[in-house]
Amino acid sequence: MNSAGRSYSTLAACGVAGEKRRSPWWEVWRRLRRNRAALVGMGVIIMLVMVAILAPVLTPYDPNKTDMKARLQRPSLSHPLGTDNFGRDMFSRVLYGSRISLYVGFVAVGIGAIFGGVLGAVGGYYGGRLDNFIMRCMDVLLAIPQIILAIAIVGALGTSLVNLMIAVGISQLPRYARVVRASALTVRGQEFVEAARAVGARDVRIIVENILPNCMAPIIVQSTLGVAQAILSAAALSFLGLGIQPPTPEWGSMLSAGRQFLRQAPYLSFFPGLAISIVVLALNIFGDGLRDSLDPKLRQ
Repeated sequence: MNSAGRSYSTLAACGVAGEKRRSPWWEVWRRLRRNRAALVGMGVIIMLVMVAILAPVLTPYDPNKTDMKARLQRPSLSHPLGTDNFGRDMFSRVLYGSRISLYVGFVAVGIGAIFGGVLGAVGGYYGGRLDNFIMRCMDVLLAIPQIILAIAIVGALGTSLVNLMIAVGISQLPRYARVVRASALTVRGQEFVEAARAVGARDVRIIVENILPNCMAPIIVQSTLGVAQAILSAAALSFLGLGIQPPTPEWGSMLSAGRQFLRQAPYLSFFPGLAISIVVLALNIFGDGLRDSLDPKLRQ
């Protein structure tokens, strides 16, 4: 073999070795980059998170400062999104509202994913009566519409930011429990789980170190889509007066406050509604793309 052939073989071998060294998450990112819609959704989410973090810097006014002389002003250079019935700047309130909505969405999903994931992993790992009991409890929660369940929980606990996140998180428990249980039923029979049992590892350690890490892909996808649902549920509860209470800027409560001015100042409801639509659409598009990237059947 000549030198050119040997060089080509060396490069090919290095290429194969490089491919083997690539982590599974690198492959997920490689497939995700091919989905332009998912990248757009991810970009919008990153932008919204940055806006929420930098809201005190980006807003020209205090979102809760009233000015009755400037009430119900239409969008202008001084107030890009107009002012509400108390003269508060709508641009500042919408930006600050992103902090509350995203915070509630992520924390509520965290509650549902952690507790629902643990319940699903325990049920799927042990099986039998314990699994049957956990899943029947989840079926009872699934039988109740999510928003109705959240309303009942908030009604029992009272209206506050913490109770709102707890209510939305509990209403999302069943979906995470069922997703993780399905993955746990598949993983528990794998050789590495049997090897862990053989060396005397405790069940808790096996669940934490072997079962849950192998359920992360469906949890991540479900969490991405769940944040959008949590934001919608939180906005709906605030719209009904059971969530964030005025004067705290929150998109759902702002929608509710703008109802009585739909003819006079429709922008009071339009801009908070537009913000909700944008963040939910971005999360759903990104979640769909992430699901396709994590699906082993779609690997190329």
